[in-house]
Amino acid sequence: MTSPLDDYSRRMLEAQSEIRQIEPARLRALAAFAGCCLLVLIILFFVWHNTVALAIVLPAGVAALYFLRLYKDRGEKWKQLALHCESLERGIERLTHRWQGNGRKGTEFARKGHLYQDDLNVLGEGSLFELLCTTRTEVGASRLASYLLDPATIEESIRRQEAVKELCDSAGLREAVMALGDYRFQDCSADTFRTWQDLPILDISARSQNLILGFTFASVAIGVCIASRALLWSHWLLPLIFLLLVQIVWSWTLARGVRPRLHLLGQLTGALTILQQGFVLLEQQRFESAKLREIVERLRGQQASAAVRRLEKRNRWLDQREKPEFYLLARLLATGTHLVLSSERWRAEHGKNLEAWMEAWSEFEALNCLAGYAYEHPGHVFPSCVKGRPHFEAKELGHPLLADFCVGNNVALGDGARLYIISGANMAGKSTLMRAVGLNAVLAFAGAPMRATEACLSGLTICASIALTDSLAGGKSKFLAEVERIRHTVELGRSNRNVLFLIDEILGGTNSYDRKVAAEIIVKTLLASNGIGVLSTHDLALTEIATNALDTVLLHMASRSSEKPLDFDYRLRPGVSHETNALAIVKMMGII
Repeated sequence: MTSPLDDYSRRMLEAQSEIRQIEPARLRALAAFAGCCLLVLIILFFVWHNTVALAIVLPAGVAALYFLRLYKDRGEKWKQLALHCESLERGIERLTHRWQGNGRKGTEFARKGHLYQDDLNVLGEGSLFELLCTTRTEVGASRLASYLLDPATIEESIRRQEAVKELCDSAGLREAVMALGDYRFQDCSADTFRTWQDLPILDISARSQNLILGFTFASVAIGVCIASRALLWSHWLLPLIFLLLVQIVWSWTLARGVRPRLHLLGQLTGALTILQQGFVLLEQQRFESAKLREIVERLRGQQASAAVRRLEKRNRWLDQREKPEFYLLARLLATGTHLVLSSERWRAEHGKNLEAWMEAWSEFEALNCLAGYAYEHPGHVFPSCVKGRPHFEAKELGHPLLADFCVGNNVALGDGARLYIISGANMAGKSTLMRAVGLNAVLAFAGAPMRATEACLSGLTICASIALTDSLAGGKSKFLAEVERIRHTVELGRSNRNVLFLIDEILGGTNSYDRKVAAEIIVKTLLASNGIGVLSTHDLALTEIATNALDTVLLHMASRSSEKPLDFDYRLRPGVSHETNALAIVKMMGII
């Protein structure tokens, strides 16, 4: 079986070869178009009185249009191949572990006070979001972030899994998605669509719109006839000026309502192109999984692609009116006002459906990201999802963000072993193991495979206290931040939620006696209220909790030998570690 890296590399070479073949063909088509245009201009301006020469104008003009179309088609193909190459390059970077810092960070989706996003590196540089995100639109990226920050129910997780498994085998569909649109990414947010959608419809009578539109066509016709000498400019210049003034005054009277809508429509253009092309792509699919079928039916049942196509074509003209060669003419003919009013009619007819269509697309994009991750990690496993009491079990569990040489460990939290207390020296891997547990749970509930050889889990609410810091602006110490996080965790447990808690160095900002007493009370409370979790510590006194707390397992992580205190194998072992290495680290840094 071909590895994902070999597959990406092969397809990259094929796409680059096609690009090299297309580029000369594009230039030839452009040269032919320029030649035909030059021939037409020469005939019109220098030998227009020659009947034989004029007979050449029509076929030369047709040929010019043909070569222009050929140039655009090859340009479109070139653009798609370039996007495809860029997508494959990002995939190769992910597979060769050079992806950190090159993708979307997702920090704009961060939520203040979230129970695990910072502790588990869900968002930010080198985060799970950056590894996963291959969306083409902002709405898709936002949905992916919500998948990672809002653990789904078991039923929804299973539905997502089925969809991801089906998409995982659809490499052609993923390639087609990456080639949508004109640019690499469209950052038009769902809020922009929502703001435009929530604006009141401009109430302009159809009669006045049609009248002004007639003036516009008349202006164009007169202008063309004057330019081609079919009409005398001395007779028709004043009527043309009158028609243009009427349109300018009409546009000015509507400016207050038109301008904000024009601004919003300009932001929507690129995203609408991707949505329209994406809708066409999805409407052509025949999926098996229930979730994907629902997504397609939401689009196909309301003919989303055809409706958005009409709006997207109008918006394309907005881009054209900003080009220098059309700028003045577009203002004289009030094209912006005409386009806004046309989009208002579209919004009156389809606006209520647009948000549902965008939600459907965002769901697909999020699932497509997870499918790409599943394809790139064939050794990872989709977990079994079970209902009932809290449960998390995995064999050879590894951290999803680490390279291939990551060490896996067996973890089994549930009845009989509801709490792991892990002791060990600095840098032994305790925090990394807790993050591995948490991030794999995040992946599972999103619908993605876990980095393990076998896995099974129940519905869980994830809470972590691993990377909390103090806040000078907020007047909050690290200790207070940790206590608040633990309070939220306890409250969730008391509300009959299955909680997965991950606490690193519990209550490290207080004395040993208070720490032990408080930690024991917290652990008992969490275990008594449907909680399972992992607690790490350097303080060996905390391991005594295991003698009093129910279903607690003592484990440790240590160096390979006492002679090399910084040489770790990152394996979980039973029992308590009495190993220390603080002095060794200080010596290694040259302090003592």
